[in-house]
Amino acid sequence: MVEPENDTITEDEAALYDRQIRLWGLDAQKRLRGSRMLLVGLRGVGAEICKNVVLCGIKTLTLMDHTTVTEDDMFSQFLICKDSIGKNRAEASMERTKELNPNVQIIVDTANVKDKPKEFFLSFDLVCLTCCDSETLLKLNDICHENKIKFLATDVFGYYGYMFSDLGEHDFVEEKTKLIKHEPKAQGDTNKKQKKEETETIMVKKSAKFCCLKAALTVDWTTETSSKRLKRLSSVYFLTQIFLKFREIYNRDPSSEHLEEDSRNLIKLKDEVMKSLQVDTAKVADDFTKFCMGELSPACAVVGGIVGQEVIKAFSGKDTPHNNFFFFDGTEGSGIVDQIGSDQ
Repeated sequence: MVEPENDTITEDEAALYDRQIRLWGLDAQKRLRGSRMLLVGLRGVGAEICKNVVLCGIKTLTLMDHTTVTEDDMFSQFLICKDSIGKNRAEASMERTKELNPNVQIIVDTANVKDKPKEFFLSFDLVCLTCCDSETLLKLNDICHENKIKFLATDVFGYYGYMFSDLGEHDFVEEKTKLIKHEPKAQGDTNKKQKKEETETIMVKKSAKFCCLKAALTVDWTTETSSKRLKRLSSVYFLTQIFLKFREIYNRDPSSEHLEEDSRNLIKLKDEVMKSLQVDTAKVADDFTKFCMGELSPACAVVGGIVGQEVIKAFSGKDTPHNNFFFFDGTEGSGIVDQIGSDQ
């Protein structure tokens, strides 16, 4: 999907990207330079992802959001100005995004992603969704999976955040340190001090297979193998499904403006979701409702940083990608990578 590297990096680009070229190499930078990405949702975590991928130097980034800027955006969305309230989020984010890196083409689309036909997504190498309901996530993941388009989904709910990755059948290279073997020394040299062992870095080709989102969300937790994993499984996996269910029903996220009402509804949804998954409701404590309102800027920074890192891995084909979930729990200050689904 990534366009072939049929031209050279200019001197200006080499100077701009010098640090990252040293980090992941010129060929990886060229692949990034030919990559086209769709980012849906320009709230707090979307702004973090936008900043990270633009700075790394991809070819084209399409910003899509049909919603308008609110006062809540002032707490976590740094790409918009205070006088942008009431304006479209994607349009309000464009100017500061372009200033981050003039070499990246920024395209704004104010349409609702739900209204886009299948053909629209085929022009992208990677699709990243935020602020979407579960129906949209599943539908677009199926489109991307079938057409070998890399797919990421992410969101932040208060102190909690998640990222799901479906890169299909993904090939990548990983650095390995190899010991350099020397010929045995001739007799008579035994009294000389042995030289320090010398090593070299080699690139090892690897591949990883990812499952689709539906398989990752509908695991049978009653089987012996799956039930053993429940003890170490992050509760954010279940919280994510509760929040997505809330978004699906109420067409919004939990809000401090409706704290008592939303807390009651979230507890009810917790019971429903856990029952449908046949998992003990005690796996998720009821006090989660105190920590899931709005978007916390630090949580957005952590999750957005992880997503940006995974975008770079997906485009560059360098280093092992997270397969397939990342869960962030700000109440514990912890982040966990886990593989959940048919290929776990």
